[in-house]
Amino acid sequence: MELEGKPDFDKAMERIEHWFDHETLDRPPVRFAEHNAEYAASPRLAGRSWPGLKERWFDAGFQVDYFLESIRGRKFYGETFPVFWPNLGPSVYAAFHGADLTYAEVTSWIHPCIHDWEDIPRINFSRENEYFRGIEELTRVALETCAGRYMVGYTDLHGSLDCVADWRGSQQLCLDLSDNPEKVHEMVAAANQNFAALYDHYDDVLKTHGQLSVTWMAIPSRGKMHIPSCDFTSMISNRAFCEFYLPSLLKEVAHMTHNIFHLDGKGMLRHLDRILAIPEINAIQWVQGVGDDLPIAQWLPVIRKIQAAGKGVVVDLQLSELEPFIAAMKPDGLFLCIAAEEREQPDILKRLEKW
Repeated sequence: MELEGKPDFDKAMERIEHWFDHETLDRPPVRFAEHNAEYAASPRLAGRSWPGLKERWFDAGFQVDYFLESIRGRKFYGETFPVFWPNLGPSVYAAFHGADLTYAEVTSWIHPCIHDWEDIPRINFSRENEYFRGIEELTRVALETCAGRYMVGYTDLHGSLDCVADWRGSQQLCLDLSDNPEKVHEMVAAANQNFAALYDHYDDVLKTHGQLSVTWMAIPSRGKMHIPSCDFTSMISNRAFCEFYLPSLLKEVAHMTHNIFHLDGKGMLRHLDRILAIPEINAIQWVQGVGDDLPIAQWLPVIRKIQAAGKGVVVDLQLSELEPFIAAMKPDGLFLCIAAEEREQPDILKRLEKW
């Protein structure tokens, strides 16, 4: 694949492919962007207006134009790629099945739609669903203009227990795990019913147009790339994790070529051993959080534990943390995400080559 501003595309992909196998080619891969950087600013282009925020999110022409403006003239160093991923919010998979979303400037939130058990049969996926059609339009418009300029990914897909938490509401679902476990299993089955087929739909569309498999983390794969996650499980026990989520996780990762588990915050650490025991999971994205969860130094034992299990680790670093991190850590299996100015990036690459 040849892309403007990314002449070393093949070499960058070679580093990533080695990293998936827990090998280091010549240096650890590095992406010059921080986690959730895409949500840092509200998209604005002169001369555009909409009746409301939802209409702006659904305006595929605007979203692609805004992305093109954001990458104009840039050079993409390291394992940083220009990736447009169709995005209508993190709960769009649940919305595909009949739930509704409300839009804010940089994200959206979902309204629970299973209020009584009689509502479960009403949950169903339809290709006429407005959110599904919205993602289809975003994907179509992006593919029309991407050749030689940027990659197109697939949308953020959260099935299983996270999807059920969207449908039911997290607080109510916590009660359901104890009071109505059989209904939770029924809802999880409904959430899983279309997951593999929808994933394959997007994968087929992208591969037909010569794209790789990539989504919001912007780490591509020539196979099937997936980011399994279940932030809801930060609130539940190991027993509940194994009963209500683990079977779904095992099916998801078995369907894919490469899996990077999104481990969001210290509440997820109680489940880390069980996640590390899954052979199909190639790597963990460790998201340490903000406030008291910074700096990264306090989480070095967690990162070393993941390395020792033979898994890759995606780590967000502040630029000021880079030198102490290099001094304290071995580079094995690390994939760094660093927010740095373009002018600083070549020197950072030279430093990583000496690690």
